[in-house]
Amino acid sequence: MWYEKYYKHRKGLIVGTIVLGILGGIMLPNLKFAFNFEQFFPTGDEDLEFFQNFIEEFETDDNFLLIALEKEPSVFDTSFLKKLRAFSEDCKDVPYVKSVQSLPLFGFPVMSPMGPIFKPAVSIDNSDKLIEDSIGLMKDERIVYNLINKSATSTVVILKTEDGIQIDESKAVMNPIDSLLALYNFDDYHILGRAYFQTELSELQFREIIISTLISGILISFVMILIFSKWRSIAIALTSIGLALLLFMGVLAVLGRQLSLMAALYPILMLIVGTSDVIHIMTKYFDELRKGKGKKESMEVTIRQIGLATLLTSLTTAAGFATLLSSRIIPIQEFGVNSAIGVVIAYVVVIAFTCPLLTYFSNDQLFSQKPTKFNWTKVLKWSYNYTLKNSKLIWVLSGIFLVLCVYGISKIHTNYELQKNLPKGAKITEDFMFFENEYAGFRPLELAVTIQEGYDVFDYEVIDAVERTERFLKTQPEVYNAFSLATIIKSLNQMMKNYGPDSYSMPDKEAYEMTKPFLDKIPLMGAEVLVSKDKRKTRITSKVKDVGAENIKAMSARVDDWVTENIDPSVVTFKQTGTGIILDKNAEFVRQSLLFGLGIALVIVSLLMGFLFRSFKFLLIAIVPNIIPLLFAAALLGYANIALEAGVSIVFAIIFGIAVDDTIHFMSKYKLAKDMYGDKEKAMYVTFLETGKAIIYTSIILFFGFLVLIFSSNLPSVIIGLLISVTLVSAVIADLFLLPVIIRRFDN
Repeated sequence: MWYEKYYKHRKGLIVGTIVLGILGGIMLPNLKFAFNFEQFFPTGDEDLEFFQNFIEEFETDDNFLLIALEKEPSVFDTSFLKKLRAFSEDCKDVPYVKSVQSLPLFGFPVMSPMGPIFKPAVSIDNSDKLIEDSIGLMKDERIVYNLINKSATSTVVILKTEDGIQIDESKAVMNPIDSLLALYNFDDYHILGRAYFQTELSELQFREIIISTLISGILISFVMILIFSKWRSIAIALTSIGLALLLFMGVLAVLGRQLSLMAALYPILMLIVGTSDVIHIMTKYFDELRKGKGKKESMEVTIRQIGLATLLTSLTTAAGFATLLSSRIIPIQEFGVNSAIGVVIAYVVVIAFTCPLLTYFSNDQLFSQKPTKFNWTKVLKWSYNYTLKNSKLIWVLSGIFLVLCVYGISKIHTNYELQKNLPKGAKITEDFMFFENEYAGFRPLELAVTIQEGYDVFDYEVIDAVERTERFLKTQPEVYNAFSLATIIKSLNQMMKNYGPDSYSMPDKEAYEMTKPFLDKIPLMGAEVLVSKDKRKTRITSKVKDVGAENIKAMSARVDDWVTENIDPSVVTFKQTGTGIILDKNAEFVRQSLLFGLGIALVIVSLLMGFLFRSFKFLLIAIVPNIIPLLFAAALLGYANIALEAGVSIVFAIIFGIAVDDTIHFMSKYKLAKDMYGDKEKAMYVTFLETGKAIIYTSIILFFGFLVLIFSSNLPSVIIGLLISVTLVSAVIADLFLLPVIIRRFDN
């Protein structure tokens, strides 16, 4: 009954789908692109909650924009410094910029009859005095790696921006900065900071989506030409896939989804998933027509058999993506939900557009009656016979393969580096590495200092504990500078001693008491960002080199151990926090959420397969071949020394969601054939011949489709593409060689 209504209203379904696709295309300009580090903070974490409270009391630790300007042979050049001063002053007028610091604007406190005043650090108008200034500055730890690199060939303009600026505000900052750099003719410059990252990476996302869509579209068109010889079949298939992609992107725009760095995967996923559905449907429909059946009857058989199996594969694929909801990282969760929506949309388009449209064309218009040059039947017969005659060998090879996988998995690590997540060959990556090599780096590290009862933030015992901790922190090879109240106290001590030898040091308690009357001038030195309003907390702020999450964790442990052994907790307590620390927490949660998510996926897929096969035995048989690609992917991470981090972790959801499709198609056909012929081996043979070709076709498309990601400038995308492509080959092998052996062994 339902099929009669479906067939009767097929024209309406076609027109409706086309209209929705056009509306989706109209909505494309409304797509939103965004990137900020807060997206990747793990939700529901105690350290994140502490950090959020910390930045409310102080400020965010990424509210800066660093502009490094190169000048050979030295930045201590009067004409260059004058131009730098003018540039720095103009930067103060840039929207969302709160303050500007640079070498010409920097000064030291000196005593005057009116109290402490600031004296410029460099004498711009006196060349002889400038040489003397440069000698002193290059020995000053407050300057080197902060405002000047070690070789004095570059200097940094530090812009402090408003907290938490987003993409629109970032563009409002970067546009005038770019204009100023061009106006002052600064050619050799490097930029680092939140506004720069957001602007550049959002533009990168858009380019990646366009490029990945074009390359994938060309590739799939080429594959379609090879599979379907008739241009009408090729046009129907490509139009179906295109409509699904337009409709999906339109839905994302309507829902107001912000596209992160992983958005470049969406076109590829939609093209591949849509192609897989189209090939299974069209291959089955053509096979039925070749048997001499009419169009209406052939489509009914196709929808009842392959349509149901494709529905279940779509649901299992969607379930695989939905498991990413177990992640604590919001972009990963959104990627999972969006991908699940896309899979369902692709299926709906195939049923509502592809199937009805096929029935309006004759056999001659859709496929050639002549046999193809490549004899798929011969290949599939060979595969069938090989599994029949070499079952023991397949069991042995599978066992060896699993042992190798387990060993590879044991080598997995989470020592990811931020630089490896940046686009290869892009200026943003070049700039990042410049600051890594020439300055203190990018990753912020904050030490939150809590003053205990009975002590004041300006008590000597508190300042002394902060100074000793800061000094130890700077002994770590990953840390090049730090700033705290102790930095200001040492500067005041230097002032009190008229800049005598070694005067930049922590004073003793008696000398410190003489310095205290000048602390009301501290706002001039930036202490307002070092002390909380209630004066019960202070901070040590620093930057850490991007040496890897596990190495930084080891360094953090050394600092904590030193504090435990050397700082009296009844005076102050220290807690490490900051953007870098919170991002590193992802490594701890990736494994947990990965295992939990895959466990949920197994349960969901098991329920769906249980519904399809109505047999617990078949359920177990179907699960086994799909564990192999997951193990293989994990082993490849270990053998290739690739860090398991948030972006790469989505590989497993994609692999599981897609790999299970072929298993379902194979087993559903086997079950139907077994019910029809009543003979297990006959059913196996028919399954190989009828389903094997579609499995190979879709696997070829999957392989090359994901391999397109090697053209991405985003390294995690390249890794994802390579891992999925290679592991899906193992999924095909498991389905066409191991699965038949398992079925023969256990389906008695």
